[in-house]
Amino acid sequence: MLGEEGSCQQDLAIKGVARVPVLLESASMIEIPLWRLGLSLIPILLVGWISFRWGGGAGSLSVATGRMVLQLFAIGYVLSFLFGIQSPWVTLGVVSFMILISAWISIRTVRERRWASYRDALLAIGVGGGLIYLLVIFGVIAVEPWYEPKYAISLSGMVFANAMTAVTLSAERFDAERMSGKSAVHARNTAWNAALIPQINTFLAVGLVALPGIMTGQVIAGANPMEAVRYQIMVMSMVMGSAGFAVAIFLSQRVRSLAISGEEAERQRRR
Repeated sequence: MLGEEGSCQQDLAIKGVARVPVLLESASMIEIPLWRLGLSLIPILLVGWISFRWGGGAGSLSVATGRMVLQLFAIGYVLSFLFGIQSPWVTLGVVSFMILISAWISIRTVRERRWASYRDALLAIGVGGGLIYLLVIFGVIAVEPWYEPKYAISLSGMVFANAMTAVTLSAERFDAERMSGKSAVHARNTAWNAALIPQINTFLAVGLVALPGIMTGQVIAGANPMEAVRYQIMVMSMVMGSAGFAVAIFLSQRVRSLAISGEEAERQRRR
């Protein structure tokens, strides 16, 4: 019996924290047939109908839904392939690609100085999210080897996606405050608070209103709920850290750029 149980789980040592069992592929999960999966899309159809009646169209929702389904199936095949490759260069390539794409998506609401904004977003997400990513991979989980795709790629997606969303919110709010005539410092402070609202709300609601995704997935797969809680605390911390660091760097860059452009404009007027 002990041998059979050991074949279903393996222990991952977390330095100074705990030993967390990692579920292997043999863990039991209920398989969802495609026709049942289609039932989950019915609410989206109803939301699309409301958008058509109230918003004058459901084009953006249709495109977003189609992309969501195709992208997830595609990434499923890609991850199945990548998880079989043990190469630090492949892992670094995937993580770098995520940073580049997330930085570009994060500035989609920006209408002016897009390349400068992309540079700022790339720096913010790469450095802010990267620091948290390194802390988790080398400090919290301390997985061996560090480029193990199951952890290195999966966790990078969580880190940089949340940093991306936070930067998007901060950029939109910062520009809105500036357009309304507010100072750069006031706009920075307001954008900072607005960008962290989703993370703070999630912190307040977790365990009371909602069970987060990674914890729910592990429990469904058969993990001990208390072990799943440890993983979720790690994820929540890295989400807040990556979002906060990325937003702080991005907004600092925006204020700095405005100060430099203001000084240049002042020099031009004096000439």
